[in-house]
Amino acid sequence: MTNANILMIATSAAQMDNGEATGLWLEELTTPFYAFTDAGAQVTLASIRGGAIPVDLRSIAPEGENDASVERYLKDKEVQDEVGATPRFTDIDPAGFDALFLPGGHGTMFDYPNDADLHALIEAFDRAGKVVAAVCHGPAALVGPKAEDGTPLVQGRRIAAFTDSEEHAVGLQDAVPFLLESRLKELGAKHEAAPDFEPFALRDGNLVTGQNPASAQKTADLVFEALADIRKAA
Repeated sequence: MTNANILMIATSAAQMDNGEATGLWLEELTTPFYAFTDAGAQVTLASIRGGAIPVDLRSIAPEGENDASVERYLKDKEVQDEVGATPRFTDIDPAGFDALFLPGGHGTMFDYPNDADLHALIEAFDRAGKVVAAVCHGPAALVGPKAEDGTPLVQGRRIAAFTDSEEHAVGLQDAVPFLLESRLKELGAKHEAAPDFEPFALRDGNLVTGQNPASAQKTADLVFEALADIRKAA
């Protein structure tokens, strides 16, 4: 995996429509980022609008109480600097990338679903047989893209994402513009899930999705699997 080139695009939405602060759920970026880079992959961080990625403060606990990747990040000035000054994803040439990874956080519900440039990028990766991956609320980016025949990209495909039950459990079901699981099902996705907040990820060909923050590592593992299979077939 030493020469894999992965583009990671995070939300730029720092507020929900109700004014409550939101953003990226940090573990959903740090866990795959370190999994990829530790394996020798090159990861390019970008965001919807460029600049600092807003981090949901609810995703950072006191020191010593976080997921291991978050603890590592909090001591990693170099990666913090990258998160604090990202390019806008549209300013990056996507041609050389093998995979696209979309971390979640509630911020994604307010910019991913309506970004035509992001949808076009996802469509291009998918049609080229490249890996498209998303975790938790990251699959909000998948509600807009279309297949070549004009049907929803997710139609008939196995998808994991933050569930309606989990959204109710965190009390934000009325703060988001739609319930992600329900919307994916409306679009014809074959939504699958584990019990609330348990790790769960799945792969449907070159499409990889994970259910919640705890699923970030499993999602990264399936990205590796998909990349390896693509190389075997080449």
